[in-house]
Amino acid sequence: MLRAALLATLLIAAPALAQDRSGFGPGPVLADVGPIAPVASDVPIPRGAEFRIAFDLAAKTTPGQLSRQIETAARTLNMHVAAGVPQNKVKIVLIFHGPAALDLLNPAAYAARNDGKANASADAVQKLLGTGVEFILCGQTAASQGIRKADLIPGVKMALSAITAHALYQQRGYTLNPF
Repeated sequence: MLRAALLATLLIAAPALAQDRSGFGPGPVLADVGPIAPVASDVPIPRGAEFRIAFDLAAKTTPGQLSRQIETAARTLNMHVAAGVPQNKVKIVLIFHGPAALDLLNPAAYAARNDGKANASADAVQKLLGTGVEFILCGQTAASQGIRKADLIPGVKMALSAITAHALYQQRGYTLNPF
């Protein structure tokens, strides 16, 4: 009974818990992906700072919706460039494994696996690739899900594994984004 009441309370409060994006606007690199908000930060970014950030993506995206983590990567690029960091000093890699691999499929391969639905993340992936952001798919995931290199959005790379990709990028000075 207590669990049911708690669940009902959470469901009723869910809209209030959602993030308010009313103060967000287009970023300087990708105007239509990864909206940002101006912030008077008390933690200044030092002149000459360089960011190398790795994102780990494993969660399944609801078919027809943009991956929240891909959008976060775009926001990361936009907000740092808006804060004065040169674009070539913001290096981002997204490493996919598990169900998140589907976000990297080209239109035909995605539709074949999702009842004809379009990959809502494909446009953002292509735009981010165009800015130099890297997308890497775990080869072990690809093998287990029957994903071929030809099924991927052009520009997506395949690694031996996500573990291997994370280790290599960590050796190159990339930090793991915790969310």
